[in-house]
Amino acid sequence: MKNLFNRPTLLGTVQDVKGTSVSVTLNNNQLTGLTFVEGEGYRVGQVGSFVKIPIGYLDLFGIISQVGASAVPENIADKEPYGYRWLTIQLIGESYKKGSFQRGISQYPTIDDEVHLVSEEDLAGIYGEQQKQHHLVRIGHIAGAESIDALVDINKLVTRHSAIVGSTGSGKSTTVAGLLSSLSDETRFPSSRMLILDVHGEYGNALKDKANIFKINPDPRNKSERHLHIPFWAMSFDELLSITFGDIDETNKGFILEKITELKRKTFRKNQFSGISEQNLTVDTPIPFSIRRLWLYLHRLIHATHPVPGTGQKFCNITDDFNVANTTEAFLINEATNLPFQTGDAENIIPPVYQVQKDKQIYLSAINLNIRRPLEGLAAKLKDPRYDFLFKPGSWTPDLDGNTREDLSTLMRSWIGSEKRITILDLSGIPLPIMNDIIGILLRILYDALFWARKLSQGGKERPLLVVMEEAHSYLNNNAEGRASSIVQRIVKEGRKYGIGAMIVSQRPAEINSTILSQCGTFFALRLCNHSDRSHITGVISDNLESLTSMLPVLRTGEALILGEAVKLPMRTIIEPPPKNKRPDSQDPIVCDEVTGELSMHPGGWNIGMEPNPNYDELMLVWRQQNPTLPHIQKK
Repeated sequence: MKNLFNRPTLLGTVQDVKGTSVSVTLNNNQLTGLTFVEGEGYRVGQVGSFVKIPIGYLDLFGIISQVGASAVPENIADKEPYGYRWLTIQLIGESYKKGSFQRGISQYPTIDDEVHLVSEEDLAGIYGEQQKQHHLVRIGHIAGAESIDALVDINKLVTRHSAIVGSTGSGKSTTVAGLLSSLSDETRFPSSRMLILDVHGEYGNALKDKANIFKINPDPRNKSERHLHIPFWAMSFDELLSITFGDIDETNKGFILEKITELKRKTFRKNQFSGISEQNLTVDTPIPFSIRRLWLYLHRLIHATHPVPGTGQKFCNITDDFNVANTTEAFLINEATNLPFQTGDAENIIPPVYQVQKDKQIYLSAINLNIRRPLEGLAAKLKDPRYDFLFKPGSWTPDLDGNTREDLSTLMRSWIGSEKRITILDLSGIPLPIMNDIIGILLRILYDALFWARKLSQGGKERPLLVVMEEAHSYLNNNAEGRASSIVQRIVKEGRKYGIGAMIVSQRPAEINSTILSQCGTFFALRLCNHSDRSHITGVISDNLESLTSMLPVLRTGEALILGEAVKLPMRTIIEPPPKNKRPDSQDPIVCDEVTGELSMHPGGWNIGMEPNPNYDELMLVWRQQNPTLPHIQKK
């Protein structure tokens, strides 16, 4: 047997090879579990640590997945000579002498090949240096080797998609903020662009210096915050129908489709949008039209009553001034002025006042539309200030003739073409019943824009876009076949061809659609305590490294196991957090702070007296206005 003394990196020898799984007997002359290499101490046989097997001009690299009795091959478990001093190694890559590391195995070890500890010098050669490879970004350092930077390949991170998963409090939001802060470095990446779907409004404070923030209720004192507008007329017909009328039958759907198309054609005739003709204009073409005009037209159409000629009833015939179709309505007449009381106000959603059918012969319109309830629901949404981001979208709000002050080009510029690298779409003020639809609509609009611009410098082929989806389990789950899940499945399957990358962030990976998660090439797995969540991650990672997920419950806060295409080797990494004043607003409320007085960084708590005579009128004010910021006390 080869001399095992005075060779501090030697762990043992290969005794069994089964595919990429290698069984190794530990050096029986190693008296302790600690060895020293060039003055640095290393623990021997740590699960998750790296080893190398030199075979001539090639070094094979692997990860220790099992230690002790469970690592003994079954066929010799009863008579193995070295007690329980066995290791199981999963081979993951190879490197030529003084060459670069690459994933995959071209050769396999044989019996009695030596297995060596991987030193920091070896790891530095594997992981590379940021200064020499511009596409690598530092996100922290290797756990147990602070001198080695943890680097990720942004080419693979963005285009091959990624997932950041971890239980509540494991450091997901801080990891995302730190990663995006590195990717938005203006010196290294002056043309990077990232967009965050921020469901709970956590990232505004963390990234306010590097991001434009769009939210339902922006703080006017914060120059980074702007109104979030999603013009309803940029939606497809099916998207718009689900938001406005809901589930209606095919007859009613076809009639509404026809009228929206007519209104878009009227707008097109007045403005002549480039790129289309009236002949190829469809209901899905992003052309503005007035949904208020549509509402009043439909209201007149289904509520109008028509007197029988010759009955002597006093009524007022008014030709439909929307010029979409001609109808005759019987409005209630003011006897003093001999004029209708109210013929309808589209801008303010005021319906007409019609004649009341008593004993006189009056018959309803011949139009057979069963949309009275959906139309009432639409009127309520048009009046509801929570829906203004859709139906009163600022400069993109159509007048009754369909004219807008600005086109979608300025909207897309503000989202993915501004001078800042990051865009945060704060969705925290969006009504919960339509949250799934809105996320799906936003992603579909972005996907379509970059898909059709794939040959332009504004498109994703030349300037890829990274879309970060926070709290993904709430809208990408298997239980709800919503619009969000549908478009994200398309993005993870086809997006890389057009420069659209997805980053899925979730505390419950088991609830995310398996198709979406399986398309993620890189995983940042932070502490995961739930067994089903760990099993879900185990099922989608590659490299035969399922056993590594057993360490997920014991990872420290801010520590992650990074696996996949963006790293050369799986890394147990300490993520470098951003400064305390630039971290996401995702911490739990403090019930009782550990320190008091000036040392405390948290307002309130059970150990702090409440302000004298708290004003609960303010509580009702912000509740009713659906805006957490008091109008007369706007906090910075």
